[in-house]
Amino acid sequence: MSDHASERPWPTEIKLRKAERLLEVAFEGGARFALPAEYLRVESPSAEVQGHSASQKQTVPGKRNVTIEGVEPVGNYAVRLIFSDGHDSGLYTWETLYRLGREHDAIWAEYLAALEAKGLSRG
Repeated sequence: MSDHASERPWPTEIKLRKAERLLEVAFEGGARFALPAEYLRVESPSAEVQGHSASQKQTVPGKRNVTIEGVEPVGNYAVRLIFSDGHDSGLYTWETLYRLGREHDAIWAEYLAALEAKGLSRG
């Protein structure tokens, strides 16, 4: 086996499950994640959500019912997700998708805590 998979996660399958509001991503090495649309939307890698530093990251409320309307490949390194609320500026690299899958529980708990701290709702 080459070091390719350990250096950079490489997807073997990306499947949009519109009815379940999930993006399924499988990677070399066997990792497989089912990522909810709401989670992907509130953790969008776009500057609009992430800002230009960790202190600028936005807590995005009211996305409980958002759906993914489309998945567009961007070169051979990322996909652009088109959400039902019109957001489409985040480029989800393979590394980002892998991290969002691997660290889902911790990232989601942090998001829920931030919503609560700011008095915001998932909607």
